[in-house]
Amino acid sequence: MPSRISVIIPNWNGAHHLPGCLDGLRAQLLQDFEIIVVDNASSDDSRAVLVRYPEVRVLPLECNRGFTGACNAGFEIAQGEIVVLLNNDTEPDSHWLAEIATAFDAYPDVGLMASKMLLFDRRDTFHTAGDYVTPDGLPHNRGVWEQDVGQYDHPTFVFSACGGSAAYRRKMLDEIGLLDDDFFFSLEDVDLAWRAQLAGWHCLFLPTAVVYHKLKASGGGVTASFYDGRNRLWVLAKNYPADLWRAHWRAVLGGLWHITWAALKAWRGKEARATLRGMLAGCWGLPRMWRKRRGIQQRRKVKRSYLERLMTPPYEILPVPQASPGTPEVT
Repeated sequence: MPSRISVIIPNWNGAHHLPGCLDGLRAQLLQDFEIIVVDNASSDDSRAVLVRYPEVRVLPLECNRGFTGACNAGFEIAQGEIVVLLNNDTEPDSHWLAEIATAFDAYPDVGLMASKMLLFDRRDTFHTAGDYVTPDGLPHNRGVWEQDVGQYDHPTFVFSACGGSAAYRRKMLDEIGLLDDDFFFSLEDVDLAWRAQLAGWHCLFLPTAVVYHKLKASGGGVTASFYDGRNRLWVLAKNYPADLWRAHWRAVLGGLWHITWAALKAWRGKEARATLRGMLAGCWGLPRMWRKRRGIQQRRKVKRSYLERLMTPPYEILPVPQASPGTPEVT
């Protein structure tokens, strides 16, 4: 019988991170899952490390296909009805997968699930309690840098799940598609969340599913700045609905101008120049994103008011007590 859950770990030169991540998976209370490590043509000792974990299915790629390419390669061979992405620089709590499986059963309208991500070296401090998007179209980590004092200890519907520990229902992926390979790296999780939200699927933040993350251990710098600059434009072009544009176009343009102006002021820095190069590349690729936009918008099932509630403080919607489990108020 195929495993119910497939855990996909994209890896590129992460030999020093893999033991902590894989040991955390070995310690899971729920054991009905498979592990797929997709290796992006690593040049370090990753393969030697993976030999010590015979339960892991290794999918070697001939070249570095980025985060999206590695994850999509894993999606294509995964057998689980629940597919989970996990960064190699994380350590999951032993209850993590059991909590995810139970929550998917309890919330049938949930297509994606966000874990409670805490910093690896400061385990009382948030990386994210689910992600959100503001009316200017820019994404943010909910609760980032906040001390965990129980303020997010309730399951709630949020906008997006961080791709470092995101769980997806296979049925939803079959409907809306996988990560967009054009994105390569950065904001691909937000793009997928937009498609899910517009199609009527909901994202649940699950505070009992805990993952510890070595933030920026496997990303950041010039590379991240380039793809952040490019992919922000692409997320907006593909997904931001026309009625939201009419209501918030000043905020959207203002947000983009703020990022551009900040990069121009700091143009001597490598990251700032990479951001500007990314934005130029994003403009060049806009026609391709507009062609994808039509199908996404045609599948839309939710009202503007529902999206705006997720996009304004407290960036969550609590399940309605009178409704069946997993059904948020959509008005």
